[in-house]
Amino acid sequence: MWLFLIFVAVPTIEIALFIKLGTWLGTFPTLAIILITAALGTYLVKSQTISTFDTIKSKLGNLQNPTESVAHAAMILFAGVLLLTPGFFTDAVGFSLLVPWFRSYVFNFVSRRVNSQNDKFNAPNKNETNEYSKMSRGNIVIEGEYWENKTKNAKNGKK
Repeated sequence: MWLFLIFVAVPTIEIALFIKLGTWLGTFPTLAIILITAALGTYLVKSQTISTFDTIKSKLGNLQNPTESVAHAAMILFAGVLLLTPGFFTDAVGFSLLVPWFRSYVFNFVSRRVNSQNDKFNAPNKNETNEYSKMSRGNIVIEGEYWENKTKNAKNGKK
């Protein structure tokens, strides 16, 4: 039902804004505004995407939870789609999603309403001993077993 309302409301709002602003500004200034916002939006989306992916890369390299950065990247992508869509309402929503504090607000708002697994990202398994839970972040311990394959070594003439 919500999706249907969005698909009806957004074009209706856009048409109403086109009519109002088109009669107030004129046809060519209205079209110029649409083209300028698309070009400016493309530039801003590109620059913010690069910095967001750098943040994701550094968080993954430091074994930190990249959930918020990935959500920011998704919102920037959505903002790009909205800014390339002709219209004033979609441009307003798209530009607002390019503002970092607004994206943080949206992320916090949505994450409070979604069952999240963030607390389990770096947490040790319940079955692990205290030795593992006391490890510092930089240490990596890999446990395993090994055995010597005697048949392979016997074929090569080794013991």
